[in-house]
Amino acid sequence: MYQRQVTFKEAVVRAIQQNYCNFSGRASRSEFWWFQLFGFILGIVIGIVFCWSQDVMNIVSGIVSLALLLPNLGLVVRRLHDIGKSGWWIFLSFIPLIGIIILIVWWCKDSQMEPNEYGPVPNIVG
Repeated sequence: MYQRQVTFKEAVVRAIQQNYCNFSGRASRSEFWWFQLFGFILGIVIGIVFCWSQDVMNIVSGIVSLALLLPNLGLVVRRLHDIGKSGWWIFLSFIPLIGIIILIVWWCKDSQMEPNEYGPVPNIVG
């Protein structure tokens, strides 16, 4: 048994359509990082397209950030669930520098390869 890695498109579709405001269950490492890459690329595209006006760029990026806030928070919580941690650990991000470093290390960890209290292993292939 191994964990199948999701594709870029699959990760974005899961986060936005299937799990828009879902804070329960688990999300694999590939699903999490592909969606983070999507947000990063979207930010760059917005910066390039609206470089002619700082005000318009700020408005558009603010709207996009608000639209992606809930899917991203849900994905962060589900990723923490995947390594056996409570979603409440997200509040570590309020500790300057140290908190986000700890979270990044946790987000990079392998999934627990057995079911835990948050659900079955995501993307498992028998």
